[in-house]
Amino acid sequence: MLASRSGADTLCPAGKAARTIRGSTVLACSNRTTYSTPPNFSVRSPDFVSQSTLTIPDFLQEEYPFEPKALDLDGLRYSYVDEGQGPTLLFVHGNPTWSFAWRRLIKHFSPNYRCIAVDHIGMGLSDKPQDYGYRIDQHIGNLERLIQELDLTDVTLIGHDWGGCIGMGAAGRLADRFSRFVMMNTAAFRSTQIPFRIAVCRIPLFGALAVRGLNLFSVAALSMAVEHRMPRRVRKGYVFPYDSWGHRQAVHRFVEEIPLKPSHPTYATLVDVENGLEQFRDHPMQLIWGTQDWCFTTTFLEEWEERFPRASTLRLDAGHYVFEDAHDAIVAKLSEFLA
Repeated sequence: MLASRSGADTLCPAGKAARTIRGSTVLACSNRTTYSTPPNFSVRSPDFVSQSTLTIPDFLQEEYPFEPKALDLDGLRYSYVDEGQGPTLLFVHGNPTWSFAWRRLIKHFSPNYRCIAVDHIGMGLSDKPQDYGYRIDQHIGNLERLIQELDLTDVTLIGHDWGGCIGMGAAGRLADRFSRFVMMNTAAFRSTQIPFRIAVCRIPLFGALAVRGLNLFSVAALSMAVEHRMPRRVRKGYVFPYDSWGHRQAVHRFVEEIPLKPSHPTYATLVDVENGLEQFRDHPMQLIWGTQDWCFTTTFLEEWEERFPRASTLRLDAGHYVFEDAHDAIVAKLSEFLA
């Protein structure tokens, strides 16, 4: 179980002691199949949905052969993969994915790099509280805290979808800890563009029914976000954490968090992220883009190129899940960029 905030007498499910870093509890569990509940919450509480009863099936352990760790964020389990040693590659996912999206890149690069891939609160193997705000500012703050707790430096940020915004937001607050950036089909600046297929998921009541009730957002992405059909086990892996109404709240909230107008609560946060980009103008930047993406179209890529004129761009005949459609090409380009 997770420790109290003091970090005392903490044990993982398999009995392995946790580490306390700068006052936060970090679990390093050898048992990949179950996850425990913070002591201040009950699995039966209507205000909290835990992963404690969620068992990772064998097929997922083959695809995702990692031992996730966790940072205790004031009683919430913030799950992350931490594999390998060397310069740090920090992978930040978007919606409706989780650290599973980075599994093949982690496998490839972990022999020579320290690969860290987070699951945002409400996503993947992290806790899914029902009374949480799920604001983008909170996600940025959570990532910022992880970076500080693990004392990460000389970080190469790799972001996709909302992960680009969240990652660049954290980088803006901790600029001296970041050295290079890789952005894939993402944005970290304001836009008024929103595809109809996403806009309908923001309609009150209907959006909740579609996203949380029927899981349409996550399931539709399995085909709409790729140009090449993914194997069945991979498709199951993507939706595995989102198996109930309670486990899909963050997916819905990410859709609602798209700030199209200044009156939106997250608009000011996005402005701050956008304003923070300028300080990295001369940092090494690699843009990798699936040009068949109907959400983050090449219009977004062109704005990245305008903001970062020295960036290198790799355009691929791929969809939004560019890491699924064009894995080999991405590995080759990243290897060149990181050399």
